[in-house]
Amino acid sequence: MNNVKMFLVRYAEIGTKGKNRYVFEDILCRRIRARLKPLGEFKVFRDFGRIYIEALSDYDYDDAVGKVTKIFGIVGLCPVTVAEEMTYESVRDAVYDHFEQTFGGSESGFDFSFKVHTRRINKEFPMNSMEIDMEIGHDLLVKYESQGLHVDVHKPDIMVEVEIRGEKGYVYSKIIPGPGGLPVGTNGKAMSLLSGGIDSPVATYMIGKRGVEMEAVYYNSPPYTAQRALEKVEKLGTIVSQYTGPIKLYVVNFTEIQLCIYDNCPHDQLTIIMKRIMFQIAERLAEKDECQAIVTGESIGQVSSQTMQSLGVIDAAVQCPVYRPVIGMDKQEIVEYSQKIGTFETSIEPYEDCCTIFVDKHPVTKPKMKQIEKSEQHLVGKIEELIDKAVETAEIKILK
Repeated sequence: MNNVKMFLVRYAEIGTKGKNRYVFEDILCRRIRARLKPLGEFKVFRDFGRIYIEALSDYDYDDAVGKVTKIFGIVGLCPVTVAEEMTYESVRDAVYDHFEQTFGGSESGFDFSFKVHTRRINKEFPMNSMEIDMEIGHDLLVKYESQGLHVDVHKPDIMVEVEIRGEKGYVYSKIIPGPGGLPVGTNGKAMSLLSGGIDSPVATYMIGKRGVEMEAVYYNSPPYTAQRALEKVEKLGTIVSQYTGPIKLYVVNFTEIQLCIYDNCPHDQLTIIMKRIMFQIAERLAEKDECQAIVTGESIGQVSSQTMQSLGVIDAAVQCPVYRPVIGMDKQEIVEYSQKIGTFETSIEPYEDCCTIFVDKHPVTKPKMKQIEKSEQHLVGKIEELIDKAVETAEIKILK
């Protein structure tokens, strides 16, 4: 397949955007160009509801396909064979070439069923769509029937797509699946609380899939958390960035804040108060970079700080929206999602994050806002400076 010079990019949801569709298509084209730039010279262009990628130099097929099929907005990538002339013979020969390139090297040869489906956008082509279907189907059988090729118009193994557009014909039959969604950059920006667990990378991926540019914040607590814990988070963010594009990661030193909470607040409320301050720091960083929301990987009832009462108290610490895309998923569903996007094996590496260090044996599960606010009064005059310091000294890493 290394001799493929053209790809058709298939999208789904973008097609519902009406008069604004071109905006989404342009952003998707930019994302594709940026992803392919290190791999060679490519031309990415739009043509009447289609996006094409044309290779203008040698490139690594597997590498290019692997990168493009991780771009949000793409539901499928189709290797295309091009007919350069607007004659039936040119289109037929392109179909022959496509079959040889796509199936000629397989062990089963051409022992499968097929159907031809033509879209004749260029109405000046001398044959209509049905005539092209019939003639191409006939010629394919003449050439390959002895090798097992046969027709099935109801449930074919292979659908041979022929498109007559402008001055060229395009032939494709294979759809390499992409992640779907919307291109990153079409729906604002959000700040994700990225830990080393299973849930938050999935949540970051899911919001990114809706076209949201993702940033992230990680709370580091040396010496209570190891350097390997930070490296684990960076690795998780890098995996997710294959889909979202580069992620700006803020590494916040959280040790002094945690110790201040531990020394001044009831220990059964430590997690709730700690998370409220985490949200406040995330909100400060979000405002700084014009992010419109905070994203977390919390799921109702999974742990004590994720009960309905706990989540309500935590959310009250900030004014910006908090999005929890995995809120209704159980652990197994989240695990399966993490396996699908490639973060699971890294997430289960045994390095603790700051949330697991200062946890009471019997944490409160139904906190009352008045009780939490009363406990936080013990932090007044102590915590404000620490929060300012944490925000100002946050280290920035670009994950890509």
